[in-house]
Amino acid sequence: MVREFEVQNAEEFERLMQSKDLRVYEALVSTILKNLTSKKRHHHALSVISTDEDAIYDITIDKRDFSYTLEESLKAYEREEKYEECIKIKDALSYLNESNTK
Repeated sequence: MVREFEVQNAEEFERLMQSKDLRVYEALVSTILKNLTSKKRHHHALSVISTDEDAIYDITIDKRDFSYTLEESLKAYEREEKYEECIKIKDALSYLNESNTK
């Protein structure tokens, strides 16, 4: 299921991203882990509902960015001491690295 974030406006979501909010990383990591073997290139990761602008922004992740996103997410998970999730992320990174070398 795609994660939804309700914000007042795009600037509030930008602040959320800049603060490296773990909820955003959780949405991205969840999407990546569910789609590691998918042939699709783009995957819907989260929706941002802007109440002031009466708009919904759908955020997708490109399969080419899976490794980079997982590496960045790993830092956030380590900061929060979510070590079981760190193991899943490292396993996914290993899988992606092996897939790229074939």
